[in-house]
Amino acid sequence: MAKAVMQLETLTCPSCMKKIQGTLEKMDGVNRAKVLFNSSKAKVEFDESIVTKEDLKKIVEKLGYQVLNVKTA
Repeated sequence: MAKAVMQLETLTCPSCMKKIQGTLEKMDGVNRAKVLFNSSKAKVEFDESIVTKEDLKKIVEKLGYQVLNVKTA
């Protein structure tokens, strides 16, 4: 399993956090996702043979949130 940390734009409400986390957790290949409200980060554990860091970024951006960067943890 690979791990990635995405720095998101500033999250303004807990429902934003839950929306992003829920969507990431439903993705094929994602084992675990945790969105940290105070730091506006998403930590994701995923199977690189099924999903890529770029896929994770695209799905968050499709929800309407800007991803500032993605780092492999």
